[in-house]
Amino acid sequence: MEIVLKYFADFTDVQIAQFRQLEGLYKEWNEKINVISRKDIDALYEKHVLHSLAIAALCSFDNGAEVVDIGTGGGFPGIPLAIFFPKVKFLLVDSIGKKIKVVQEVADAIGLKNVTAIHGRVEEIKGRKFDYAVSRAVAPLGDLWKWVSPLIEPGQKSDELPNGLICLKGGDLTKEIYDSGLKKITQAWSVHDIFPEPAFEEKYVIYVPL
Repeated sequence: MEIVLKYFADFTDVQIAQFRQLEGLYKEWNEKINVISRKDIDALYEKHVLHSLAIAALCSFDNGAEVVDIGTGGGFPGIPLAIFFPKVKFLLVDSIGKKIKVVQEVADAIGLKNVTAIHGRVEEIKGRKFDYAVSRAVAPLGDLWKWVSPLIEPGQKSDELPNGLICLKGGDLTKEIYDSGLKKITQAWSVHDIFPEPAFEEKYVIYVPL
């Protein structure tokens, strides 16, 4: 938890309590359902929570904004972002039912009122619009954009970035961005520049506007 507080200092007591509860909850659930790599569970706050919050460091969602987390897995980046932005609505989606069960149980246990978790694929969402889509290492950028672009509402629900897709990715992304056909509009930031920790070398935040 201290590594999160190293970079963010203005949390309420409720937010700090929610963040602190994550470690015990994820360790407990990981014993039953492997939602986080065994080698990473002891680095939960650095490799999962702080990594997720790289999005918050770049884009401060307006109160009332709606965000969909595609392929949320165990709840990343959605749950840390939902704690960070308590007045933003988050829909966390994953095609694996047992992972969504963990997400819902964790959200309920820490009292997150702004999270809804559903079992399914983002392509199956009908009749909903969002201001932003977020994801972490789920699929190639071109696929992500194909899935989420019909769901994103035109506009700008943050001071920094117009509505669009914000995703966390790693490695050499040159070919992936080129293959996506989105090269001209895609922006990228190094997570290591935001949080200069060794774990974030070759980790990036990728943004595609609607």
